Amino acid sequence: MGCIVGKPSAIKDSRESPRERFPNKESAEARGQRLNSLRREESGDVKVVLIDRKANSSVRVYDEDYKFEKEKRERSEVGGVNHPGMGSVPKASEGEQVAAGWPSWLAAVAGEAIKGWIPRRADTFEKLDKIGQGTYSNVYKGRDVTRGKIVALKKVRFDHLDPESVKFMAREILVLRRLDHPNIIKLEGLVTSRKSFSLYLVLEYMEHDLTGLAALPGCKFTEPQVKCYMKQLLSGLDHCHSHGVLHRDIKGSNLLIDNNGILKIADFGLASFFDPHRSLSMTSRVVTLWYRPPELLLGATHYGVSVDLWSAGCILGELYAGKPIMPGRTEVEQLHRIFKLCGSPSEDFWRKSKLPHSAVFKPQQPYRCCVAETFKDFPAATVGLMETLLSIDPAHRGTAAAALKSEFFTTKPLACDPSSLPKYPPSKEIDAKLREEEVRRCIILVDRHSCYE
Repeated sequence: MGCIVGKPSAIKDSRESPRERFPNKESAEARGQRLNSLRREESGDVKVVLIDRKANSSVRVYDEDYKFEKEKRERSEVGGVNHPGMGSVPKASEGEQVAAGWPSWLAAVAGEAIKGWIPRRADTFEKLDKIGQGTYSNVYKGRDVTRGKIVALKKVRFDHLDPESVKFMAREILVLRRLDHPNIIKLEGLVTSRKSFSLYLVLEYMEHDLTGLAALPGCKFTEPQVKCYMKQLLSGLDHCHSHGVLHRDIKGSNLLIDNNGILKIADFGLASFFDPHRSLSMTSRVVTLWYRPPELLLGATHYGVSVDLWSAGCILGELYAGKPIMPGRTEVEQLHRIFKLCGSPSEDFWRKSKLPHSAVFKPQQPYRCCVAETFKDFPAATVGLMETLLSIDPAHRGTAAAALKSEFFTTKPLACDPSSLPKYPPSKEIDAKLREEEVRRCIILVDRHSCYE
């Protein structure tokens, strides 16, 4: 499985220079000129955008300076005092960490993330297939040579010369170390060395992800199966939220499933710590577009567990419908789809929320909620939970714990046991993409052949 199949190779330490590792990185002066130019354009009527087509065919539209502004804002979150657990350790402890094998650039600014751990050696792992790719990482299927165990190796991207970049990367480690739940991926170790400028997260290996399973030809989940997956998703989210963690990128490709039917939430690269009793400013540029709640599209910077619950509502609809329920191509189209399905916010909501983009995106005429009409073939309890999770007002979405007690889980047929789920061939989002490419290739070949007949 995977998209790169070849001779297994040991993980190699990365010792190349920053210039070699980041060949396209702009100079500080060039970046400053570029951002100033873009800010002038944004102050007028012209707005330059980038379209980012993700591996799951979802689409995000960003400002041209999104990459730099997002990294700056995200890293300011992780480096600030508002986020517990992040920080350096005393100098004496830092020296001990370096002596234990950790690189000095990591121990100096993110010592808390590696506290009490010993780095694994690169030559004790083999990379097999590439099984995933994201904005900040590549994921490989690998073998732990010392234990003879198959694992997932996540190589994270960062600039070791930039302390904020290192802190941003280290936040995922801190989050995973804080969480311990059957429905959350487990961090088993870290691979690096004092001479290395690279870092791998060693994670549990899971055979499938939800997007890959749903894309299997002829695959349609039954009601007990949907309830089984949703129960595990919401249980994992409840654990995250009760431990002060927002995932901020719930989608099918980040929901991994093993051969025993156990679902685990993965990829905490955009996750953030939060305090339910204290309002903190966070970036709105999170969550893949199709699963992004309206308040983030409207520029909200103060939010809580409701952002993950909206995404869970999108997943619930997708499991029954067999396809994403709101596949917008741009942020404007995404908001329009949301308003048409879930209704537009009330005048009271617009007045109280004072969201940055309200004036631009407020519809000229109000829309009413039509979730029940659109999904009239779904079971009534399913529609009821969808209407709650997809509430336009974040305050009405409740909590993951409340969703687990809803009528959806108490009415028959009940959720099946994970062990009773069908055994599928290994299936991930990347495999589905390969199948689609193969079908397109075959169609092109047939068309070419017919041209010569």
